[in-house]
Amino acid sequence: MAPIPGSGLAKGLAVTLRTMTRKHVTEQYPDVLPELPPRTRGVIGLFEENCTVCMLCARECPDWCIYIDSHKETVPPAAPGGRERSRNVLDRFAIDFSLCMYCGICIEVCPFDALFWSPEFEYAETDIRELTHERDKLREWMWTVPAPPALDPGAEEPKEITAARKTAEKLAAAQAGPAEQREGES
Repeated sequence: MAPIPGSGLAKGLAVTLRTMTRKHVTEQYPDVLPELPPRTRGVIGLFEENCTVCMLCARECPDWCIYIDSHKETVPPAAPGGRERSRNVLDRFAIDFSLCMYCGICIEVCPFDALFWSPEFEYAETDIRELTHERDKLREWMWTVPAPPALDPGAEEPKEITAARKTAEKLAAAQAGPAEQREGES
């Protein structure tokens, strides 16, 4: 069956008329902030206390936009007669957001949970050189990171917690066993 001539034009005009009669939903951005999903990728926050300067984030970054400087520091022995230890101390941690492609690899490879996604997105600058943010600015964004989602109540207990609970129960039973024997002797 051949289509009726002009039916495509009529369908197109019908779509145009429907769209023209709808109410426009334009949010005035600076006055009305958008509602973002809870785990939005905005900017990367740094929890400096967890950073051990392992350099994994900088090595794995495909854009090489993470700059880390550190120095070694000698730590006195924890106990008398022990030996001194050396540890890395973070001097500089910066991310150049003009190069960053927000892939999240740095956050995924961090073994010590020092990097997190923050939903902050309003950090535009007039000069591109000011998009390299140092650790003090990255730390400020750390406090805007939302809490992780709650665990599913129907999920299995993590194996680490199960093993720890079983060990604690065995220790409690071992400690209670001699106490019960002493009570039975008296």
